[in-house]
Amino acid sequence: MRVKSIQFTITLSFIFITVTVMLIVSLVLYNKFSRTAEENAFLNTQQIIEQMQFNLENYIEGMADTFQVVDAKIAKSRGIPSDKLLEQLDTIASTREDIVSIDLFTADGELVTGIHNTEMRKNTRLTEQSWFKSALENPNHLTFSLPHIQNLFKEPYKWVVSMSKGVTIQREGQWVDAVLLVDVNFKTLDDVFRTVSLGKKGYVYIIDESAGNIVYHPQQQLIYIGLKYENVEQALKFSYGKYMDEADGETRLNVVKTVSNIGWKIIGVSYLDEIVTTRNEISTFMIWLFVIVLVFILLISAFMSARISQPIKRLKKSMEMVEKGHFDTYIHVRGADEVEQLSRRFNLMVSRVRELMDQSIHEQEVKRKNELEVLQSQINPHFLYNTLNSVVRMVGSGKNEEVVTTITSLSKFFRISLSKGKNIITVQEEIEHIRNYLIIQKMRYKDKFDYEIQVDEEALPYKTLKLILQPIVENALYHGIEYMVDEGHIRISARIEGERILFQIRDNGVGIPEETLKGILSGQTKSEKGSGVGLRNVNERIKLYFGPSYGVTVESEPEEGTMVNIWIPKVLEEEV
Repeated sequence: MRVKSIQFTITLSFIFITVTVMLIVSLVLYNKFSRTAEENAFLNTQQIIEQMQFNLENYIEGMADTFQVVDAKIAKSRGIPSDKLLEQLDTIASTREDIVSIDLFTADGELVTGIHNTEMRKNTRLTEQSWFKSALENPNHLTFSLPHIQNLFKEPYKWVVSMSKGVTIQREGQWVDAVLLVDVNFKTLDDVFRTVSLGKKGYVYIIDESAGNIVYHPQQQLIYIGLKYENVEQALKFSYGKYMDEADGETRLNVVKTVSNIGWKIIGVSYLDEIVTTRNEISTFMIWLFVIVLVFILLISAFMSARISQPIKRLKKSMEMVEKGHFDTYIHVRGADEVEQLSRRFNLMVSRVRELMDQSIHEQEVKRKNELEVLQSQINPHFLYNTLNSVVRMVGSGKNEEVVTTITSLSKFFRISLSKGKNIITVQEEIEHIRNYLIIQKMRYKDKFDYEIQVDEEALPYKTLKLILQPIVENALYHGIEYMVDEGHIRISARIEGERILFQIRDNGVGIPEETLKGILSGQTKSEKGSGVGLRNVNERIKLYFGPSYGVTVESEPEEGTMVNIWIPKVLEEEV
């Protein structure tokens, strides 16, 4: 889209108006939703704390009622201790699973009677414990202690809240001061509070109203290590309310509620970053809404102009594809008459270019085949010249029998080479051709080398490109065995491997250096002597006729010899 086009101007105007309106609406909605999120967080925390206050008050009231029943039973008892009182106390303890012990002590700390599971420990410093002192200092007033480990009796040591009260009992006919103690398992309260959830990080804790001591905290160790993690002084200022504070660099919302019948304060702590998370979710929603609406308006505003410009863009894209060499591109464009005519002429041009390229490729392929055939034809005069020289020398030496063998093999060799002008012969004919070649070379080189031919009979009827073995064997003789001091050996084999036929030519010659081997088939390394066709031309001929999946591979080690693998497809004559 050009900057000065009508399409660009209309689209830009719609986008500007839409963005302005949506920004104003988004800011208003975001502020509204943010305030609502904070208010909902406070209300949610408040409702949870009020519910906990209600549950705790009911629980404390239930414990106080149980204590009053125990107190009444002791007040009515004449003569303590007594079996009847002990039985009554045991009955009361069995009604509540959270009662750990019920005990009665004298003002001197002597155990008068009680319900407990084990014997009393020595050196408990009973009279120095806070609940004991509070009971004597405030007689006839029920006192609740802070949670602590009950250590009056031998194991088990449980986490308890002690309810104590100063009472008067009749003992041995006299009225004496005493302290009534009921220990309640604090785990019941702990289980209730741990189920409370104020977000992922929020929690609830309880303090007493007198000194701000922590009664309950989900991190129970805070009861012992101090109050540095909680702003207790601020909480003590409220019977009901809220305040903000910081802990470890995080802002928190604290909601305070007082338990009326015991004076404890319940504080709910919510982390502001979780409220901000809600804001972030709102922000994300607003952004996505903004983007979607913007895209929608952009599509609507660009629709009409796109109907005109799109055919031109498609044509431009098709030209770029042709520029990159994709000449199979064809476009179907409908639009204004001029655009449609231009598209048809573009398709005609691309079609004509493709035809010319196909024609050029075909001509190059024919030219390449002709060049390879010319190279192939050069084998015959070169080899014939050397063989006739050998025959002349044998005639001069009177070796008539060897002359006959050589001439016979030479005639068979050329008969298969000519093959009535055909380039495709059977595997059997190719093997016979290389056998005659080796017979002739054996006559020339005498004891310089021997050879071995092994052929899978099932492979004989299949077809192959002719003259693919002779150049390889010639290289083995001229470049591998000719320079050896010891006798050379050439082994030729042919067998079926799946859907392919494998020819192998192995010699024990001097081998090929690694650098030479790397470039031998790529054409970077050229033979300084030999037939002139060599490995590379055999490889190119096979790939040209049968495809890139076939060809020649070479394995060689200096002073160890060379193995050449020739792969061709397993085909019959009608398939070639």
